[in-house]
Amino acid sequence: MLAGAAGVGKTRLARETLASTGRRGDVTRWVAATLSARQVPMGAFGAWVGAAGGGPARALQAARDRLLAVPDTAGVVVGVDDAHLLDELSALLVHQLVVSRAAAVVVTVRTGGTSPDAVTALWKDGHLDRLELQPLSEDESTRLLEAVLGGPVESISAARMWALTQGNVLYLHQLVDGERAAGRLSSVHGVWRWTGKPAITPGLAELIEARMGALSEPVREAVDVLAVGEPLGVPLLLQLVDPAVVEAAEAAGVLTVERDGQRLRARLTHPLFGEVRRAAIGRLRARRLAGRIATAMATFADRRASDRLRRAVFALDSDLRPDPELLASAAQSAIRFVDLALAERLARAAIAAGGGFEPRLTLAYALTWLDRGAKVDSELAELGEVARTDVQRRQVAVVRSGNLFWTLRKPAEAVAVIDAADAAISDAAQRQALTAMRAAFHGFAGRPDEAVRCARAALAAADLPDEQVVLATWGLVLGLGLTGRCDEVEAAAARGYAAGTRPFDGAVLRFGLSDLHMIVLRLAGRLDELDRIAHDRRAESASVFGPLHLMGVTLLGHAALARGRLRTAVRWLREARAGLADADVPGWEFRCLLSLTEAFAMSGDRAAAEGTLAELQAGRHPAFGFLAPELSLAHAWVAAAGGAVTQAIELATTAAGEAARAGQLAHEVLALHTAVCFGDPTPAARLAELTRSVDGPRAQVAAAHAAALGADDGVALDEASVRWERMGDLVPAADAAAQAATGYGRRGAGAAAQSAAARAYRLAQSCEGARTPALVAVARPLPLTGREREIVTLAARGLTNKEIADRLVVSVRTVEGHLYRASAKLGVTRRADLAAMVLDC
Repeated sequence: MLAGAAGVGKTRLARETLASTGRRGDVTRWVAATLSARQVPMGAFGAWVGAAGGGPARALQAARDRLLAVPDTAGVVVGVDDAHLLDELSALLVHQLVVSRAAAVVVTVRTGGTSPDAVTALWKDGHLDRLELQPLSEDESTRLLEAVLGGPVESISAARMWALTQGNVLYLHQLVDGERAAGRLSSVHGVWRWTGKPAITPGLAELIEARMGALSEPVREAVDVLAVGEPLGVPLLLQLVDPAVVEAAEAAGVLTVERDGQRLRARLTHPLFGEVRRAAIGRLRARRLAGRIATAMATFADRRASDRLRRAVFALDSDLRPDPELLASAAQSAIRFVDLALAERLARAAIAAGGGFEPRLTLAYALTWLDRGAKVDSELAELGEVARTDVQRRQVAVVRSGNLFWTLRKPAEAVAVIDAADAAISDAAQRQALTAMRAAFHGFAGRPDEAVRCARAALAAADLPDEQVVLATWGLVLGLGLTGRCDEVEAAAARGYAAGTRPFDGAVLRFGLSDLHMIVLRLAGRLDELDRIAHDRRAESASVFGPLHLMGVTLLGHAALARGRLRTAVRWLREARAGLADADVPGWEFRCLLSLTEAFAMSGDRAAAEGTLAELQAGRHPAFGFLAPELSLAHAWVAAAGGAVTQAIELATTAAGEAARAGQLAHEVLALHTAVCFGDPTPAARLAELTRSVDGPRAQVAAAHAAALGADDGVALDEASVRWERMGDLVPAADAAAQAATGYGRRGAGAAAQSAAARAYRLAQSCEGARTPALVAVARPLPLTGREREIVTLAARGLTNKEIADRLVVSVRTVEGHLYRASAKLGVTRRADLAAMVLDC
């Protein structure tokens, strides 16, 4: 007996069971009970009764005989769907089949209703095992979605679908079909995303109406109030609906009460109840109900920012007279919750209702994050003309310059706006607030010393606004971290995080600070702290549909890459990239593509890495000058993925030079060590020198790794691998182990080489499939020099001898000589065979 609510999959499981037994040679019978057939004795078994006369007993016997009329070599399996709807005589037949063991029987029943006594006795008396089918968990629902859609599903989209369907497979099926047909569920860059609000299909509406059952008019009114306003505090609901009606709705199973802190909140029992009723309520009635809710809410104190926001939304959607002050305040609250589309709507309504400077500034802020920077700039220029105080002039200058710098990608014009405001403002405190913006600009431009100087000047000012504290901290964290002074970063970041909890735009500012903080922690090698920040921000944004969710997912991808969990990094970064492609949060898509390129390349997926690198180059963000060394490293990793190790080393060395010239010593360490991982020991002296000025474990371990590689010291390389693993950076840990194996092999230490190779393999698995030059070389050792392997690999990629010579800056004759010697060593004569041997590694 399979029991469960409607739609959990009882019928499908029963049918699959019968299909399975049928394939084994049993004869299967399927009977479906219905409400209409219940009115007729033996109604469900009418097809098996035939023309039997003589009363119920003859009919029952005739049906039994026909059901069991099969060859002696076959068994009979009977499936009875919705057995709770059987008439009494049909239920008796099923009971007899089970008790007499004349057939194997699979029965489905719906929980929450009544069944004939004969059906209930089947499980109560132990004749049938009763299995309670539960709705799918969120993870199970996601796995089902991905299996059906044939690809990864955005985490927030999967979560929204589960929240709406509560794991009911039938509802999920109907929802997916409807949303795909409407184009709201679609694949973006290989990731399925669900955007917009669902439109309930007629089939789904019928299922939900049937589940809700027949409701009295008063109870339906209570349901409609909740459909418009859920969740509602119980005291508020009792002010809108008669208490007896609320109790009747709860007893009917359409309303539930839950605790929210000290409050009791009422909501509809299933989220789709509200969707169905909202679709059925006319616009005028919905506006009347929203007005009633808003009016009732005004009699309660707005204890939370969300209370005032919800009241404003109800008022906006009602026939009440608009309140510009309420709407303006709610627009800022919407930005606090990073619902930028709602913030735009509320701000525009506040302006239309007579609001002045404040809602216009709020609207401009929301639009900058909605990627409408050009329109915002012109509106802010006009708003600057009507600014009457230094505070207003500073506010306009900060928003406008930020829009120019990050959204419109015009750093020089952004600085010009700050310079002009600085000249026009007489209040010293407001000018210091502009200095905070300069600190952020210097940090992003890759001028770390200037960033630290401006940030310290701004943060020394008394009463610096919270937004400017965070912006100054952006510059300070970047400046300190890039120059290698990571020991000072934690205290600096703490003040910025604290300030970011207070202003209405604090969430976006804090997430930006988290991104910068994670960058410098990765450079320093403090990966546990980096992980903590990423997961904190993810927890904060996991259920928030929109930019904040995309930012949280991006941070998870960065953290996974920093740890060397490559498949995980690709999963999160692809998801973030799919969302950011539709609504670019300024600069975040560029950062996402940068990490995604490196993750693909480290995995050996050359084609994917080259594709994202091309997009990265095409969309290079001029405001992110400090990432120039990282961009060169992305090129280096893509070259390495293609087998061009010499070019990869040159690009990594170029990245180190860029970093050194900009004073970004921490970036220089990362770049030089990347060259070491590619097999270049020459950075050892410079890395040893940098350990004296760069904080954190990365510089120390990188210098030890380089020295061990230069000495071809397998034991020291093993030790470096262990240190990288303890630090949590698994890709260089695997590389160092692979280099140790190669070094041992050259010295004839076979046992040590095998042990190091096994360690490299284990670490590569922990990296979820890393395929770096060092790992490729040890995966299938060939009697080739490093240059021979490189040339053969490039030839295998389809490059001509001339192209290989140009890339490696050698003569064509040199290339031919290396290919000839490699062929001799491997005992092959054809170029295709040579390529196959190398690419199979």
